[in-house]
Amino acid sequence: QGQLLAKSWSALFEGQSGATPRSPIYSFNGRNVLTDPLWPHRLAWHGSTPRGGHARRWDCRGWRSSGTAEGMATVLGEGRLLAGHRHNCSAP
Repeated sequence: QGQLLAKSWSALFEGQSGATPRSPIYSFNGRNVLTDPLWPHRLAWHGSTPRGGHARRWDCRGWRSSGTAEGMATVLGEGRLLAGHRHNCSAP
């Protein structure tokens, strides 16, 4: 039985009240990214524009650990999945 993340597909992207995660969101290794200290920034990396297009200069493509590249990511809990801001691609 799954848990509701948003009331609708558009709510997930348009900042409606149903888009703020109330249920746990788990990483691939089973950690709750909303509460686990391993995830200090709680970012959803997406590399997209606010309208869902590819943010070509801000997608961390070709990133190397020693680089200063930036990518688009959204802080989970802001309510708009694609309302991203540029973050250093080296951020955890």
